[in-house]
Amino acid sequence: MSAKHRPTDIQLHQKSRVLEIGYADGTNLRLPCELLRVYSPSAEVRGHGPGQGTLQVGKEDVNITDIEPVGNYAVKLVFSDGHDTGIYDWDYLYNLGMEQDQLWQEYLDKLAAAGHQRKSD
Repeated sequence: MSAKHRPTDIQLHQKSRVLEIGYADGTNLRLPCELLRVYSPSAEVRGHGPGQGTLQVGKEDVNITDIEPVGNYAVKLVFSDGHDTGIYDWDYLYNLGMEQDQLWQEYLDKLAAAGHQRKSD
């Protein structure tokens, strides 16, 4: 894993359901818990190969209940809906943060294509 993407600070803001990640270069990423949940790197969400992912619906109110370190390279996020199998390595978290606008739009498009609508906040 790239040492460049190793965070210097991780803070969970449960009220706003945002995980804030700071980096030594001053980069500060704010990742909504819903985004982290629907883009979980777990096999349950991504599948075991290309095209095998499962669209996550009804995750608007999901929160993170625990953050567990995994060695020096990742964290395991435990979500309020019971999901706890994704290991988020530093590069994956960084890339989610840098690409979150595009990823969020892709998620909304997939929901719409499947006939699902997010409930409004």
